[in-house]
Amino acid sequence: MRPDSEAALAAMIRDAREQLAIIGGGTGLWPGEGLGQRLDTTGLAGVSLYEPEALTLVVQAGTPLHELRALLAAEGQMLGFEPPDAPGATIGGVVGANASGPRRVQAGAARDSLIGVRLVDGHGEIVKNGGRVMKNVTGYDLVKLMAGSRGRLGVLTQLSLRTFPVPPVRQTLALTALDAPGAVAALTAALTRPFDVSGAAWLPGQGALIRLEGLEGSVGIRAAALRRRLAEFGEIVEAADEVWTRLRPAPGEGDLWRIVCRPGEAAGILSGLPAPLMMDWGGALIHLRLPRDELPVLPRFSGHARRIAGAATMVLPAPDPVARRLESGLRQRFDPRGIFTGVD
Repeated sequence: MRPDSEAALAAMIRDAREQLAIIGGGTGLWPGEGLGQRLDTTGLAGVSLYEPEALTLVVQAGTPLHELRALLAAEGQMLGFEPPDAPGATIGGVVGANASGPRRVQAGAARDSLIGVRLVDGHGEIVKNGGRVMKNVTGYDLVKLMAGSRGRLGVLTQLSLRTFPVPPVRQTLALTALDAPGAVAALTAALTRPFDVSGAAWLPGQGALIRLEGLEGSVGIRAAALRRRLAEFGEIVEAADEVWTRLRPAPGEGDLWRIVCRPGEAAGILSGLPAPLMMDWGGALIHLRLPRDELPVLPRFSGHARRIAGAATMVLPAPDPVARRLESGLRQRFDPRGIFTGVD
């Protein structure tokens, strides 16, 4: 099933008699997702409106992410939340997963750039929420709700997004001698001072990575101050800007786990685990690979760990009963027939 219009999509959902798997590029599916009859959203593609001077973009959900990046780059602009660069990804899939890259520490997540949506719910009804400008809203904010819903509440058809100017200068400082637990303190020191950091990560062999962006004079002043602040953590060198494209775990053997926590909890979590594949958001995001079916040994912490590749999905600790009840109520409201598949 590959609808080429919103009306055709709505009709398909109304007529559906079996569960539908909502898939764009299919680049970020978790275990248990993609089951059921495939509903391919890539037929809903194209840019409806782009106003560079207003930093506003209205686009169909099935539009390839790489096409949007090229369009924005031609105007010296970008998506501020820096979505991971996955071949075949669509903008609808990116927003549906709330996929956000290193710049989240500065510009926020995908949901923070989303200012309007159109979608088709499980009744087959077309729903619109938000607009084309940033403003305060009253009532139920479907814009924020749909970001990260992973196709469980409805099929995104059109998105309104805020765009950002591309910074004229970028500089990345690296503390190559730091392991992942040791990097947390350095990243925290950079993020909790007025350096306006746009990336704070760790990679094996690269160490702690801290990115500054902006006008040349500003970046130079902040970089010098940051070097003085981080001198106690070891030698500081400059790294190539392309290092930020590596913050996406490569396929491999075993199970891939995604841990989200408070940055201050990262060192304690890592102390009982093997070396991670990467760490981002100042330590708030950790990717870890374990042998098949092995569970991570985790202390009590405020976030969650989810197995996102390998065996069947699992979340640690178990989701809160109140949160489960709220999610169940939302799914009953938007998809009472249970047409849309998804991971609980």
